[in-house]
Amino acid sequence: MIGRAAKAGHVARRVLRSGICLGVAACAGFAAAAALSLTATAALAESLPEALAKAYQSNPQLNAERARQRATDENVPQALSGYRPQIIATLSAGLQAVRNLLPDNNVQSATLKPWTIGVTVTQTLFNGFKTANSVRVAELQVQSGREALRNVGQGVLLDAVTAYTNVLANQSLVEAQRSNVAFLRETVGITQKRLNAGDVTPTDTAQAEARLSRGLADLNTAEVNLAISQATYAQVIGNPPGQLRSAEAVDRYLPRSREDAIGLASKENPAVTAAGFDVDVASTTIHVAESSLLPSITLQGSASHASEADPTISTLRTDQASVIAQMNAPIYDGGLAASQTRQAKELTAQSRQVLDQVRNQARTAAVGAWVANEGTKIAVAASESEVRAATVALQGVSKEAQGGQRTTVDVLNSQADLISAKARLIGAQRDRVIASYTLLSAIGRLDVKTLSLNTPDYLPEVHYQQVRDAWHGLRTPSGQ
Repeated sequence: MIGRAAKAGHVARRVLRSGICLGVAACAGFAAAAALSLTATAALAESLPEALAKAYQSNPQLNAERARQRATDENVPQALSGYRPQIIATLSAGLQAVRNLLPDNNVQSATLKPWTIGVTVTQTLFNGFKTANSVRVAELQVQSGREALRNVGQGVLLDAVTAYTNVLANQSLVEAQRSNVAFLRETVGITQKRLNAGDVTPTDTAQAEARLSRGLADLNTAEVNLAISQATYAQVIGNPPGQLRSAEAVDRYLPRSREDAIGLASKENPAVTAAGFDVDVASTTIHVAESSLLPSITLQGSASHASEADPTISTLRTDQASVIAQMNAPIYDGGLAASQTRQAKELTAQSRQVLDQVRNQARTAAVGAWVANEGTKIAVAASESEVRAATVALQGVSKEAQGGQRTTVDVLNSQADLISAKARLIGAQRDRVIASYTLLSAIGRLDVKTLSLNTPDYLPEVHYQQVRDAWHGLRTPSGQ
């Protein structure tokens, strides 16, 4: 009996060694096939800069914000209309029956067909500087809107980076979980053979099967997360993800110290600059409100031609022309203008407080982004070391298991440690890329120009110049 048991153990160890060798060979073959596949599709793979360029051109949120900015541009020609004359033409025609009783008791009656045509031109000469200040307010609103557009653009590009790296990370996690399932299936098969040979107990087989079930559940979770990230990618980028290239951090564009990051965020973050323009808008609005307290001067010229418009039937036609200058000086309006002026002053004080708040938030965000970016560097290095150590440990435990010095659960635990380490490394690499772009966004430099994206930069000032001095026309510069 002892001889048979020894022989069975020897056979089981041979089976275990052959199974491990087959597993290693299968992994090597899979790696070689994957390398060939990656080489074949490298030319078709989409890079992160290409994805960012697509998002910059087609993202609905960004395009909607551009349309909003074009609408804001129209505030300037509307304000400039206060400098321009207002021309109104009138035309009236009708039928009028007239019956006049004269002093000598005679009755005069007639049926008239009166019609009148005229034109009136009104030019404002002075309105308490309301037009000038309104133009200034509109121009400042345009500047603030441009910064808001830049802020939205940064957010869209950062969302695109996040969507891209999430797909990459989840694809890697799915591959890692698939290799884990393959390893666990092989381990279950080997353990079953050892059980049949009498080298292990049913407990070992149950442990291997339990780990396989857990591995299948983890693979399903990874596939679900990948599907969700792919849907998010399509929403942000504009098309479903195909083969993606690895993403890299943008350290070459980042500040060298935390203090530099804080300084740049305080000056160049679009949220800060937009809040600064909002302060200017509010302070200029005070002068617009005060203009209601000043006199206004207008010049009005009119010309008209009337036919059969005199019900006394004393004239058949009347031609008139006039030029009238008029000055209106407000004396008391019930306190409306005074209240509007006080209100504008309070809104200005509020906007200054908002500016301080936004600037503090930008500084805090810059510090957080800087610390997170530095932290991800350490996390990646630590995870890489962990993966290397876990790989060596798995190899050692597997060899010791071949010699009967380790149990099945030791191999399973070592494999679980390796998969966990790979998952942490994948997450750390993803966070590393996102953190660098987040820091670039915090300092206000996440844009097409800085990243040198292969796409035309959207220039809001082009539309502004097209509509600023437009005196007429219903079509937009795009032809709508």
